[in-house]
Amino acid sequence: MTKADIISEVFDKVGLPKQDAEELVEMILDTIKLTLKEGETVKLSGFGNFVVRQKRSRKGRNPKTGQEIEITPRSVVSFRPSMIFKDHVIETDSATDGAVPAGQPAE
Repeated sequence: MTKADIISEVFDKVGLPKQDAEELVEMILDTIKLTLKEGETVKLSGFGNFVVRQKRSRKGRNPKTGQEIEITPRSVVSFRPSMIFKDHVIETDSATDGAVPAGQPAE
């Protein structure tokens, strides 16, 4: 699914004009990006949390040359899905393709 698909879904389900649906989606995404840039957590109830984490510097290795390099510290964004989200995805996957969720025995 792309951003354009999300805009189309908002257009179809909410009934806003296409331009307004696009502005709404852009506004929501911009708010999330700005909040994360400020180092704050974005909590979406029933969906999950976007969290900014700090990674420390560490040693790495260039796969081509094998030379050791220093990887600089940086911020990364991680997503932690809520239990409701996880249950929905696992329920949907197992119902559609017969997959067994991790950690559960096959029958």
